[in-house]
Amino acid sequence: MNGMINVMRRELAGYFATPVAYVFLVIFLVMTGIFTFYLGGFFERGFADLDPFFRFHPWLYLFLVPAISMRLWAEERRLGTIELLFTLPLTTLQAVLGKFFAAWLFIGLALLLTLPVWLTVNYLGAPDNGVILAAYLGSWLMAGGFLAIGSCMSALTRNQVVAFILSVVVCFLFLLSGLPMVMNLFKGWAPQVFLDGIANLSVLKHFADISKGVIDLRDLVYFVLMTGFWLFANVLILDMKKAD
Repeated sequence: MNGMINVMRRELAGYFATPVAYVFLVIFLVMTGIFTFYLGGFFERGFADLDPFFRFHPWLYLFLVPAISMRLWAEERRLGTIELLFTLPLTTLQAVLGKFFAAWLFIGLALLLTLPVWLTVNYLGAPDNGVILAAYLGSWLMAGGFLAIGSCMSALTRNQVVAFILSVVVCFLFLLSGLPMVMNLFKGWAPQVFLDGIANLSVLKHFADISKGVIDLRDLVYFVLMTGFWLFANVLILDMKKAD
């Protein structure tokens, strides 16, 4: 645990030692404001809820989370500091988890900074705060899943741009999975069990269920397994590269 915590502290300090953290936070807050109050038609809807706010989170994370994760390992490999990192008394798993939790907490901070939007909705009306709290949880879990994918892609290359593109593509596939236009490609020839499997891979489906205030164990297990799988793959990739 000490090794993981030390890596996490190092990463968190690194975010705020450069303008990267502040630029990300500003972009995130500005974009959520635009999506909520302009594209989402917050005032035109006439309802005191945050549906327009959370509706665009999957598409916002599609680009912003890979922008955070692309440097996790690619930058270490480019600068040659990854060898120094692994000379420290810590395992690959501790290093991966330390970097992951640092980035996940940073995204959590970005979400916390949107709380004035929640307060605004309560000032304007009487929303179901339980639903809003569940949607915040779902948003953070979804960000964790995308972040695990991005961390794994970052371990594959020393080029941050390549890591960013790979992360966006893989995350986009998880967003597309389960959509009618994708399911129609398989209907008619694929067995039902295969169709159900594709539909259950959909990030949008599981996030939508949680954001409605229905915290189903299956949705929680989905995000835990998704995050765990990609972090495990991250560890395997780094161990293979250390053996080269």
